[in-house]
Amino acid sequence: MSEYDAVAIADVKELKNTKGRILAVDFGEVRTGVAVSDIGRFLASGIGYIKVGGLDKTAAKIAEIAAEQQAGAVVVGCPVNMDGSQGPRAERCRAFAQKVEELTGLPVAMMDERMTTMAASRFLNETNTRGAKRKTVIDTLSAQIILQNFIDRLKNS
Repeated sequence: MSEYDAVAIADVKELKNTKGRILAVDFGEVRTGVAVSDIGRFLASGIGYIKVGGLDKTAAKIAEIAAEQQAGAVVVGCPVNMDGSQGPRAERCRAFAQKVEELTGLPVAMMDERMTTMAASRFLNETNTRGAKRKTVIDTLSAQIILQNFIDRLKNS
């Protein structure tokens, strides 16, 4: 188990004690995918993407969405390298998660998002989703996969 996994597991345990929906975010500089769980925390559903740009503006929009969705917690995907190390993108996502936590007052967990974009791409290939439509759904689908992985981990912790 890497150092990152230990941090992620601690966050899972902390969020297990919260109530309500979980909002998941696949933060990107251009597009940010968003997904939300059902109230029972069984199923993740993609709710779209936002394209406001920048850490502060995106965090503010996510705070609005969290309030609208009556979220009790937020999960932010963290791009971990295949060797378990974290680079500048991971640090940027951590800064984003901290900003979301400040704005919402909700607990925010980081979730390893390795392979989620590949899984989303594979699914879109299988459903023959191409071109402009693919661009509009891949970030949402990535957020949905991050959230479903988190929900599954939450149930098994």
